Amino acid sequence: MLTGTALNFVNHLLGGEAWARTRLQPFAGQTARLSLGALVIPVTITSNGLFERGEQSASAAVTIALPADAPVRALADRSSLLAAAHIAGSAKLAEALGFVFRNLRWDAEDDLARLIGDVAARRVLLGGRQFVQWHRQRAKNLARNVAEYLTEESPAIARRADIEHFCRAVDSVRDDCAHVENRMRIMGIR
Repeated sequence: MLTGTALNFVNHLLGGEAWARTRLQPFAGQTARLSLGALVIPVTITSNGLFERGEQSASAAVTIALPADAPVRALADRSSLLAAAHIAGSAKLAEALGFVFRNLRWDAEDDLARLIGDVAARRVLLGGRQFVQWHRQRAKNLARNVAEYLTEESPAIARRADIEHFCRAVDSVRDDCAHVENRMRIMGIR
């Protein structure tokens, strides 16, 4: 069920992007096997540049093994997801799939506008972005405050400046010891 929903969503995105379907159409009938741990999903490219669930027994033109943290990377940083994927098989198909998924974007505002209207969709998305930004800023502030507490109030963690000062002092003592040893050797003192 989850894979069917995911395929429907990807096909919905492809449906709004003629360039992406055009890029995939030369590979019609070929199967790509996506794997995420034990989950293996074969998808076949249709003649109109969309995806359909492929047969498990079908030979795959390309195999893409995604890292275990793929769902998180997909939401946070799609470029790192594609960089961490292990790809084997047809280089041309893999490059086409990579190009499409790197550049495919969801126009959530357009989809929401079909349900509630243009103005309301715009305001809902702006409100959602502000809400996410507010939470992101609060998380940054919390991290800064915890770091300040751990380095200043209850020094459980050394500050960078203190570590650098300590390292310079150790280097100075080492150099002084080497200088003294050298002088003792010159003077014949053991």
